[in-house]
Amino acid sequence: MKEYILENVEQMRQWAGNFAKTLSAPCVVALHGDLGMGKSEIARTIIQTLRGTDTVVPSPTFTIVQSYDGISHFDLYRIEDESELVEVGLSHAIENDITLIEWPEIAKDFLPENTIHIFITQYESGRKVVLK
Repeated sequence: MKEYILENVEQMRQWAGNFAKTLSAPCVVALHGDLGMGKSEIARTIIQTLRGTDTVVPSPTFTIVQSYDGISHFDLYRIEDESELVEVGLSHAIENDITLIEWPEIAKDFLPENTIHIFITQYESGRKVVLK
């Protein structure tokens, strides 16, 4: 377990960019945290670090998944039943891609043992990021 204190969004982006460089497919990164904690910002930075800063990265809140040539970004907030996870291609992504998952709790039975869990919480005026 590693802990990081990030004082602002810029530090979060820098941390996420450095973290992105350690990833290779297939791997799963589960992003945990309340609304507004920075899950999407971390995912966006990872994608832009690996696919170019000009890559447009919309939130997949309504589409549930966005794909970027070997990176799959899931937002499972609106998934109500784990059977829907097969329909959105989660199993395929887990087997083949760098898979970033926001709101991963509903997918707990799908996540491989070596999933990287990132927990983001408020810390003073910034964020605490715990990597497990």
